[in-house]
Amino acid sequence: MKGITRRWVFNTFGVVLIILVVLIIGFSVAVQGFYYNGVFQVLNGRSTELVNIFNGSDNFVETARDYVENFPDKELMELMVIDSDGSVMITTTGFTPDKEQKMPDYEYALKTEDHYADWHGSLSSGENVMALTRVIVDDNNESVGAIRYVVSLEEADRKIFIAISVVCLVGLLILFFIFVSSTYFLRSIVRPVREISTTAKKIAQGDFNARIDKFYDDEIGDLCDTINYMAGELGAADKMKNDFISSVSHELRTPLTAIKGWAETVQLDGFSNKKTVEKGIGIIIKEAERLNGIVEEVLDFSRIQQDRMVLIMDKLDILAELDESIYMQRERANAENKHIVYEEPDILPPVLGDKNRLRQVFINIIDNALKYSGEGGVVTISAEASEKYIVITIADNGCGIKAEDLPKVKQKFYKANQTVRGSGIGLAVADEIMKLHNGSLDIDSTEGVGTTVTISIPLIQEEKKTEMVNTDNSEQ
Repeated sequence: MKGITRRWVFNTFGVVLIILVVLIIGFSVAVQGFYYNGVFQVLNGRSTELVNIFNGSDNFVETARDYVENFPDKELMELMVIDSDGSVMITTTGFTPDKEQKMPDYEYALKTEDHYADWHGSLSSGENVMALTRVIVDDNNESVGAIRYVVSLEEADRKIFIAISVVCLVGLLILFFIFVSSTYFLRSIVRPVREISTTAKKIAQGDFNARIDKFYDDEIGDLCDTINYMAGELGAADKMKNDFISSVSHELRTPLTAIKGWAETVQLDGFSNKKTVEKGIGIIIKEAERLNGIVEEVLDFSRIQQDRMVLIMDKLDILAELDESIYMQRERANAENKHIVYEEPDILPPVLGDKNRLRQVFINIIDNALKYSGEGGVVTISAEASEKYIVITIADNGCGIKAEDLPKVKQKFYKANQTVRGSGIGLAVADEIMKLHNGSLDIDSTEGVGTTVTISIPLIQEEKKTEMVNTDNSEQ
């Protein structure tokens, strides 16, 4: 036995066993006391009648003989008449008692003030008995003799043994039922725990399809459900990770292939064709920038995962950063026969933020809008100020996102559409950047209709404005 079973045997079953042993011992003592006290009460009751029998009697021997002959309980106990010298004169059995047999109760009775003593123990024959002696005294308080009652305790011992045996049997039955029920209970715990342990090892080794059978609808069952859920989530995360690696590998391979191809073309051409060289160098620069963007995106994601992304916060004009982002994407939109419609407001309040990171968010969202829009698609961009936020809306009329994919699109490595290029971490990075700005990035989409992304950036609060003014005045 080991583990939970061993602990249960030593703790629970051991404690129950000790309690039962203590109870049985206590019961045995109580039963023995009850029967022995009953015998003593009978003897004591008989001895008290001697006061009346020998009161006023001048002849102890004759009175004692008459008492023995008419004694009604001869079958229950032995009656002895002892003379003043301590010798047994008469017995109800008619047999001469063993002279070597000591009579402690008689000896004690001679020494006590009330001339009375009892004793129980074993005779030389081995028989367990209880004896009671009452010494008869004369008017001068001198002993003239004694009457001794002796009762065998064999019948009482037999009844005590039966009672204790019954209690022990009941205790054994209790232990048996506790053992059986507890064994069943322990198996109901140990078996699922062993299966949980085995399955957990499989999951740790990468088998995310391993599942635990749910035996009971209790805490163990909840644990099984939790581990099965964990395995499913780990499997999904592992799949997304593999998809991410595959996607990033593909994203890296495409520009690298273009760079290598045009570099070889320019090298073979020997720089003789100026147009080819200019075109090749342009493509190489463009693809290198694309590679750099992918690498930076992965590094940003790594910084976010390790809580190492640091923002350089400053007061800035959010419209300027939005204009710059749109300008960078407009040429691409025109090349792909797509349209960017920008409803530019006259002026917006300043915000506190990292301009490079906010521009990164804008470019990522606009890039996604163009990426998932078909030829002739329209991307509409607007910005407005609310009471506490600058709200920028970027909407497209592209393919949209499925309802089941919408809650997951901001998760790391998740790609709703595997046919479109991308690493699957752009939205996760953008969402984290907005959280670091105490803002938000919300996505609403309908499949086949389009997607709307709402970016909320908090305004500089009045107290912050006052602090900035006071700081400027103090510097001046």
